[in-house]
Amino acid sequence: MACSNRSTIPAADESGATTISAIHSDVLQTHILTRLDGPTLASASCVSSQLYSLSTQDNLWRDICQATWPSMDNPRMRNLISTFPKGPRSFFSDSFPLLVSRPEPHDRPEQNPHPPPSELIFAVDIYYRNKLIFSKLHETETLTSWFKYSPFRVDLLDPKDVVSTPIQYPDGEESDRHLADDLTLSWIVIDPTGKKAANLSSWRPVWVKRHWLSGEIQVLYASILAGDRKSSELAQCVIMVTFGSKTEEFHFRN
Repeated sequence: MACSNRSTIPAADESGATTISAIHSDVLQTHILTRLDGPTLASASCVSSQLYSLSTQDNLWRDICQATWPSMDNPRMRNLISTFPKGPRSFFSDSFPLLVSRPEPHDRPEQNPHPPPSELIFAVDIYYRNKLIFSKLHETETLTSWFKYSPFRVDLLDPKDVVSTPIQYPDGEESDRHLADDLTLSWIVIDPTGKKAANLSSWRPVWVKRHWLSGEIQVLYASILAGDRKSSELAQCVIMVTFGSKTEEFHFRN
């Protein structure tokens, strides 16, 4: 009876160096790919067909979405983003980059539009020095005249509500500037009917200023939204975070 001792020979390139294909797929998926952020995971998927197959698993992108936007970590939102065309990967692709309008070819055939949603969902996350200080989901209906009239406005908190933060009240203009570097905001609007999402925030503030009368610190984020290709109309979306005067509390309005 013949006996053979078979050993696995690692894949190697022409120079004899071991390539990534020598690493078992279980090791790649559980110990390497799970450590990557969204942009890095997307880049890894372009390296080879093997990495593409491993990097497009829904569980990886679901975990990345929840880590990037803690406001998405609830049963309803997990179920909703699973219904996007490519699941959580589509949601991340819609929501991670800044919103950029690209002109479409004039000869491109028009697609049948989705019916307008009966509600919109806003997912808001605010970080100070890379630490989460505020996270909230907010829903609003779109059927009444209140929504259709311009300008449209959403208040995340009532005017009298405040949220405590670890941020010290700035003493002067030099102290105000650190908010522009350290305070980041993500504001995602989600269309649950059309299975689309977009991040309306500029991520970092476009300006920080102190109100001359109240002493409140106003931090403003903004983006410019384009209309459909039949219109040259532009709309400005403004998000404002207001820090209460000489307290360690703040409230939001936009």
